[in-house]
Amino acid sequence: MDEGIADRSVLEVGGGVGAIQLELLRAGAATTTNAELSPAYEACAAELASEAGLDGRSDRRVLDFAQEGSTIEEADVVVLHKVVCCYPDLEKLLGEAAAHARRQLVLTFPRNAVWTRIGFATVNLIQRVRRRTFRVFLHSPATIIAIAQSYGLEPVSQHRGSVWQFAAFARQAPGDIVR
Repeated sequence: MDEGIADRSVLEVGGGVGAIQLELLRAGAATTTNAELSPAYEACAAELASEAGLDGRSDRRVLDFAQEGSTIEEADVVVLHKVVCCYPDLEKLLGEAAAHARRQLVLTFPRNAVWTRIGFATVNLIQRVRRRTFRVFLHSPATIIAIAQSYGLEPVSQHRGSVWQFAAFARQAPGDIVR
């Protein structure tokens, strides 16, 4: 399904400084919204949007999207780029994202392979030794697909790289959101 991004609304969960949103606005997206857990990105995000001449076209919200997503409007396209591995409750996060996707849900997530399991275990061990609470999570790709499908989204494109996987889902009947 290649509908393009022109005149579409985009919601990015965990968009950091907003680089993907700026590119989508340049490509013709009507508006973008960023739901970011950390306030640390806000100053840099504002500066980047201003430099690109795109300030005012993106709404930035600092919140836990999985818990407070209901405060954000649905969007034509919802993007989660390298985010699901940073959140412990996959079902809550991805369910909220899928419920917000009027047309498409696009995400990247770590491939469930021996080397990623070893890498994630190492990162979590280092975090534990450093007494940091942040952990990374390797969620099952089959579970990711099942959650999206339970919200009426069907896989339309997938790619598996050495570390990251990409999946795009589309709603078969736009506006028919299953909750």
